[in-house]
Amino acid sequence: MDFEHVGQIRNVETIAVGQAIRVLRYLRRAYGRGRWRKMKGVATVRLPNGALRRVELHWYEAHGIGRRDLKIKRYLDE
Repeated sequence: MDFEHVGQIRNVETIAVGQAIRVLRYLRRAYGRGRWRKMKGVATVRLPNGALRRVELHWYEAHGIGRRDLKIKRYLDE
């Protein structure tokens, strides 16, 4: 993760749950069993160069484990 999200993540949606997640096997091996969900939302992030950008984030989360593997999918402020 080469950024830090500033403030809240808004417009959170579930993209996939359970077996619909392509990397479910990786998630279970790396972080443990859980009800894994692939999520997306919009947030403001601070990039390594100090710029603040509005982006669409994707991540995986499970109850008791938390958010894992946040990644920027698109920049929305251009």
